[in-house]
Amino acid sequence: MPQPAGAPWGTAARATLHCLTGCAVGEILGLVIGTAFAWHNVPTMITAIVLAFFFGYSLTLYAVLRAGMGLAGAVKVALAADTVSIAVMEAVDNSVVALVPGALDAGLADLLFWGSLALSFAVAFVVTTPVNRWMIGRGKGHAVVHAHH
Repeated sequence: MPQPAGAPWGTAARATLHCLTGCAVGEILGLVIGTAFAWHNVPTMITAIVLAFFFGYSLTLYAVLRAGMGLAGAVKVALAADTVSIAVMEAVDNSVVALVPGALDAGLADLLFWGSLALSFAVAFVVTTPVNRWMIGRGKGHAVVHAHH
């Protein structure tokens, strides 16, 4: 059976790492905010997810704006480049944290909090890299950004 077309694995891994960086910043900030204010799990996770998308898009916006594109065009590029990647990453990493016993109730000073978060990011990276490889190989996802660098 022929292998499906895709981008080189290194390109996909770099795109995923770029996405993971923004997602991790937002996710950690959201979890810290929710935990510090003693919010319940649902509002904490919603805050973390919203901030993950915000920071994920922000990294791409910054790069594309710096390359000289206008704001409206940069927003379109960021949405096209990152939406699927961030959505997959968020679905995976939040699912992993939810499946780790006690992780949702762990505090900021608990090793379980940070350990489950690190595990969730690692699993999300492994799951999202092939998705990004498939999209880039078809001219979608981060391939859209590379046309503007």
